[in-house]
Amino acid sequence: MIRYPRDMTGYGARPPAAHWPDGAKIAVQIVLNYEEGGENNILHGDPASEAFLSEITGAAPWPGQRHWNMESIYEYGARAGFWRVHRVLGELPITVYGVATALARAPEQVAAMKVAGWEIASHGLKWIEHKDMPEDEERAQIAEAIRLHTEVTGEAPRGWYTGRCSNNTVRLAAETGQFAYVSDSYADDLPYWMQFGRKDQLIVPYTMDCNDMRFSIQAGFTTGDQFESYLKDSFDMLYAEGEAGAPKMLSIGLHCRLIGRPGRAAALTRVIDYMRSHKDVWFATRAEIAEHWAREHPPLARPRPSEMDRDSFVAEFGGIFEHSPWIAEAAHALELGPTHDTARGVHSALARVFRSASAEQRLGVLTAHPDLAGKLAAAGKLTAESSAEQAGAGLDLLTDEERETFQRLNAQYVERHGFPFIIAVKDNDKVAILAAFHTRIENDRDTEFAEACRQVERIAELRLNEKLGA
Repeated sequence: MIRYPRDMTGYGARPPAAHWPDGAKIAVQIVLNYEEGGENNILHGDPASEAFLSEITGAAPWPGQRHWNMESIYEYGARAGFWRVHRVLGELPITVYGVATALARAPEQVAAMKVAGWEIASHGLKWIEHKDMPEDEERAQIAEAIRLHTEVTGEAPRGWYTGRCSNNTVRLAAETGQFAYVSDSYADDLPYWMQFGRKDQLIVPYTMDCNDMRFSIQAGFTTGDQFESYLKDSFDMLYAEGEAGAPKMLSIGLHCRLIGRPGRAAALTRVIDYMRSHKDVWFATRAEIAEHWAREHPPLARPRPSEMDRDSFVAEFGGIFEHSPWIAEAAHALELGPTHDTARGVHSALARVFRSASAEQRLGVLTAHPDLAGKLAAAGKLTAESSAEQAGAGLDLLTDEERETFQRLNAQYVERHGFPFIIAVKDNDKVAILAAFHTRIENDRDTEFAEACRQVERIAELRLNEKLGA
């Protein structure tokens, strides 16, 4: 059994209504990353100096040495950048991603964050790479980050973002049961739930594009105007979607040592003024967004077909293609995953098997279907699905003359094509079905075989919508 763990569907074409407070068209969430004093440094017990997110183009770690220029750039963030950003954003509800060891070296800044009422979420124990870190070590670092954060700020963190994370990070953070949200994801414009065992963990996605980190990479922003323009375009697009009835969340990522430089802070000031000039804008912390989402959209228990064993999957979906459980058996062996835990997802898997089957196998599926308003219906021997479908189109309430017409057409159709007339009756009424009967009976066999197969797939789709919700 092959399972693919990534969810490539998300909310799809119909995201849930966010219902932001007071009818807001957009939620603007600003993060200030506080990493200064938590970066790689041999003073911190690390093997080399920092090389990430600075003004130094092409910086490389210096093994076993302090890097004076790099250190002073990070120090600028703490000494000057933080305070400039604090003046620009001080009245807004901000979330700080605080590296625990950096916060421990920043008593003045922490005090200012608390006076401003900013949320201080955890940004890990140290601002270092975690991709190669053993799972037990990362688990221990998460625990120590929580402990130190609580000791330094006086409150346990309610949110988590590692940033330079591993494939284990989100699961390990969720397993603590500590966090109202985890933000190590860039996968959506809205919060969403992930499940780890029996634990439902809310994910409040973060951003790499609306992020001042792009001032420190070659493919990024050069001037404040570029950053300002990009943020305004992002805001305008999401605001328009909100006006159209689908509000989203705009995440903005900032770093003290980057946005805190005067030329960039000026652009940030203009952007904030622009956003505040619009009505129905909700500036919120990530904790406030998490609380709102958990209240409005709590996790729902739902079938997860990709997690079913073979027998359960076949029992649940073996009748979707009429009397053809072999289709469900083969579908279960495909590369299923979270993206298949919907009606469309299951239908895709089942239809792939049906389409790849031999002509003889597909003919067997066609001939497994009953005649419309035929003898099996009269004798009450249809499957529950077929009985309900035919009844829904009024085929259980035919006059004697109508029933005779259907049975005569059925016989002519089968004699001409070698399989019963098949149509998705839920898409039609009695009149439309009769009209299709008269039209399609004249088709050549190949054309009608292809059409019958399309109708079989449509019937399966409708049945899955009924079972799992469209």
